Formats: sequence, structure tokens, C-alpha cells
Amino acid sequence: MQAHFTQGSIYKHIIKMSVMSAIGLLSIFIVDLVDLYFLSLLGEIQMASAIGFAGIILFFTIAISIGFMIATGALVAKSIGAKDVESARAYTTNIFVICIIVGSLIGLGVWFFIIDILTFMGAKGRSLELANTYLGIIVPSLPILMVAMAAAGALRSVGDAKHAMYVTLLAGIINAILDPLLIFTFDLGIAGAAWASVAARVGMMIYGLYLVISKHKLIKAFNIHRFKKDLPAISHVALPAVLTNIATPIGNAYIMYVLASFGDSAVAGFSIIGRIIPVAFCLVFAISGAVGPIIGQNHGAQLYDRVRQTVSKSFVIIIVYSAVVSLALYLLKDAIVDSFNVDGEAAYLIVMFCTWLAILSIFRGFLFVANASFNNLGKAKYSTAMNFGKATVGTVPFVYYGAKYYGAFGIMLFESIGAILFGIIGSFVVFRVVKQLEVINKQ
Repeated sequence: MQAHFTQGSIYKHIIKMSVMSAIGLLSIFIVDLVDLYFLSLLGEIQMASAIGFAGIILFFTIAISIGFMIATGALVAKSIGAKDVESARAYTTNIFVICIIVGSLIGLGVWFFIIDILTFMGAKGRSLELANTYLGIIVPSLPILMVAMAAAGALRSVGDAKHAMYVTLLAGIINAILDPLLIFTFDLGIAGAAWASVAARVGMMIYGLYLVISKHKLIKAFNIHRFKKDLPAISHVALPAVLTNIATPIGNAYIMYVLASFGDSAVAGFSIIGRIIPVAFCLVFAISGAVGPIIGQNHGAQLYDRVRQTVSKSFVIIIVYSAVVSLALYLLKDAIVDSFNVDGEAAYLIVMFCTWLAILSIFRGFLFVANASFNNLGKAKYSTAMNFGKATVGTVPFVYYGAKYYGAFGIMLFESIGAILFGIIGSFVVFRVVKQLEVINKQ
């Protein structure tokens, strides 16, 4: 296995990895958006509201999966950069085992307290009933998702962005085919959407494991002694990465709690925006995962000038892409409202987001890249601090005063201001970390 990212054009590596990742992610994000569109055709505003509440809990479980995907990518990429293939295989194997154990325990725990969590966030009545049905089906599949995501992380770490894309693309295709079939043909409604997602996760896991095992030979026989030896290193990266990622749904849960007081229409609008963002800004989401292996390999090879360039050039791509997408959203704002058949507060929030707030995704992208850099430079605790800071100090007081003085739109506006603050802080800190590592390396 070669460390492909330690040479050649950095822009080319970033764009290739990001585009491949974005295509796979886009297939999933679009299906989520289409899910909501199909369910909105059933004529219940509570359906969109339920998906909004359920989405916060699902985001929490997915964030855990992403944390282990990041850990897989960081540890395997660094091992390959240091030309230690045996360690790369051991890390992949052991992380898969951890994913099964942790996923099963967390999935069971969340499933048992679904109603309590939803009620705490402000769900009630029909919205609570629908959200409980949806989550009751999909949450137990968490270990399947975690293994699938870890497999995708392993593929990216060896530079196989194309097949990592295929893994997530397959999930999107399965979901897209089964969604209308189960929702409408079999008249399962929101339960049909959930079962389609479970099937997609199963397909994603099977194909991901096939590629990791057969194509790249990244799996070895499980050894309990090696497992115990690797556990501290895995925990050192995985635990902060998981904590980093669950910070965002924790912050979103507070937002949903405050937003619930403004009624189902406001929650529905927020839910629709929450599905539009990852579709529209899929490259921003993808780039944070794409730069990880590039930074990891160059860190392993101690090429810190290339690490610095990877970060700075990622920022340039984020700025240009976000500006173009924000303009498109502004031009399409009325069409988006009409397509989801919403009015009142929901329509108002969508229009205001497309007009004023979409462009601020630039700063979220900066924080994404900074956190990916910390995770791959052995500073995972920094990303944890950044994301928890954003989810608490950068969210709670901003959302509280935004809601108090400017209503539902104030919640989104002031939360975005918090994102700007932490995007700037993260950008400043990541360059300091790279400089410090470079100085240490030269000593």
C-alpha cells in the first residue's frame, strides 16, 4: 500500500476525494430530503415535525458512527503513511469489533428511552407518535451503520475514494427504490421510510466489508492480545471524535426544545431546512471527511507544509462553493417552499434561510476542516473542545436570546452567529497546531 497523498497536487487530492465523498453522501442526503417530500405528500404537517424531532436522535446515533469512521481513517491513514501495513489491518479489525459492541449497547439504550427523549425535546401528540414509530424501527440498526461507516473510513484512508463513494451511493440507491414502494404501495407511511433506511444500512455494510476484506485485505484474524494493545490508541482518537460529533446533536436538541414552543409549523420549517443544508452543501460536509486521510498520511510522513496547504486550500474551496450554492438557494427559495407545500412560519423560515443564512455555512465548513485536522494530527481533544464549545457557549445563550427577541427566525440567526465565532476560532487554532508540530519535528 502506497501513501498516495504525500506527493502530487494537493488541490487535486482534495477535490478528487471531496467529489467522490460528496457523490456518495449526496445520494444519502437526497434520499433523506425525498423521504420528507414523500411524507409531506401524506398531508400531515405533524409528519415533517416528527421527522424533525426524530432527526435529532438519529443525528446523535449517526454522529457516533462518524466518530468511529474518523478514528478508522486517522489511525489507518497514519499507519499507511508510516508504511506500517500490519498496524493498519489490526486497527481496522479491532475498530469493527468495537463498532459492533458499542453500537449494540447504545442502540439498545436509545431505543429503550425513545419516548422519554422525544418528550423532553417537546414532541407531543401526533408528532410524538409518528417519531416514536420511525425511531423504533431504525435505531436498533445502529451497529450495522457503524460497521458500514468504519468500512468507508478505511477505504478513504488508503486513497480508495471511488469505492468509498460506491458504499454510500449504494445506500442511497436502495433507499430511493424502497421509499416510495414501502411508503405508498404497501401503505406503511413513516414506518416504510424507516424500513427502507434499515435495508440501505444493511446493503452499505455488506458492500463495505466486501471491499475492505477482498479488495484491500485490511482485515486480519481477531487477536485479543492485539485488541487490548490497540484499545488505548483507538480510544485516544475515537472517544474525542465521538464526543466531538455528538456535541452537534446535543446543541440541536436544545434548539428543537426552544423551537417547539413556536408550534409544529416552525418545527416543520426547521426540519425541511435541516434536510436542505446537507444536500445543498454536500461538498462542505464531504471535504471534512476527505481531508482527513490527506492530512493523516502527510502527518505520518512528517510533511507539515503539505498539511498546512491542505487546510488552507480546503478553506478556499469551501468559500467558492458556498457562495455559488447560496446564490442558487436564494434564486430557488420560492420553488422550495412550493415543493414542500408549506406556508406560514415554515415557509417564512425557509425563505429567510435561503436569503440570509445559507452563506454563513462557510464558517461551519471552516470548523469541519479544523476538527478533521485535529483528529488526524493527534489533537482529537481540540476538536472535542471546539464542538462542545459550539454546542454550548456558541448555541445556548445565542438561541435563548434569539428566540426571546426575534422569535423562531431569531433562533436560526443567532445560532449562525455562534457558528461564525467558532469557525474563526477553529481556523486560528488549527494553523497554530500545525506550526507547533512542524517546530517539534525539526528539533
